[in-house]
Amino acid sequence: MLIGEVAARSGVSARMLRHYDRIGLVPPTGRSRAGYREYGDADLRRLLHVEGLRSLGLSLSEVARALDDPGFDPAVVVDGLVAAARERRAREDELLDRLAQVRAGAPTAWPDVLRTVGLLRALGPGRTPAARQRAALTTVAADPRDGAALAAALLTEDDPNAAGALRWAVVRAAAAAVPVLVAALADDDAVRRRRAVVALADVDDPDAVAALADAYVDPDPEVRARALLAGGRRGDRRAVAPLVGLVVEGRDDVEAAEALGVLAEDPGVRAEITRRVADAAALADPPARQRIAGALAEVPGDGARALLERLAADPARPVALTATAVLRLRRTGG
Repeated sequence: MLIGEVAARSGVSARMLRHYDRIGLVPPTGRSRAGYREYGDADLRRLLHVEGLRSLGLSLSEVARALDDPGFDPAVVVDGLVAAARERRAREDELLDRLAQVRAGAPTAWPDVLRTVGLLRALGPGRTPAARQRAALTTVAADPRDGAALAAALLTEDDPNAAGALRWAVVRAAAAAVPVLVAALADDDAVRRRRAVVALADVDDPDAVAALADAYVDPDPEVRARALLAGGRRGDRRAVAPLVGLVVEGRDDVEAAEALGVLAEDPGVRAEITRRVADAAALADPPARQRIAGALAEVPGDGARALLERLAADPARPVALTATAVLRLRRTGG
């Protein structure tokens, strides 16, 4: 086959075939009497191998080694290509996120775009935590439309001081920030979901409240606990049973008891709390019963007092002592 036919069959240009010949990567088997390159079937197969390896991202020198060096280790090269591909994908994802954040700011003119880009750079990982903290503290006063960018930065912020400043800024820019945080609750990354639920707990917004309720059943225990505590403090009756569960489990039991106290301000909810706590106490082990006795300090009413009186006679001494102490506080108004 002459070079034109090889080019037509392989899709590789004649110019590239000549280059492959010059560097010895795919030399033709022979020459015609007129001096034209003549390729055989083996040359065509080698050419197809070359193009296949190039499609994976190998350089021409790596392709040559892969085909000609018996000691060539493909696993090492493939691992390098995987790492490079992941890095490229991360850069593309970062660009996509940045464009989405710019668009979320509803820009109407190029100065709006440039303002958001400037904020994203100020909050980026290349800045020091102190610089990111300053950027968060000074941005919202200038333009609350930057809430989406602030929320996106909060979801990736590891420094506690910078994260605190970002949460403060997000609360002030809730209208633009909440959609980003709500979307993050569906993220596969539990860390991002935790950051989102902590921020949403401080936001007074109907969409935030609805998202927190959905997070009551999140597979991550910390996300569930943060959502339930926020829901209880907001008076969401749906949080009663799982909050009692937190007390029994011993996870954030003090905060859960305080949230139950807020819910117990409603007499109707108070009766449900007392009933669920009594049911839990009947099945719980002594440490859990002791936590239940402590939690009842936050629940007013005769039902809670009657349950405390039963727990004061509990055969487990720590339980009885805790219940007795809580009863004493209730009598003295402490």
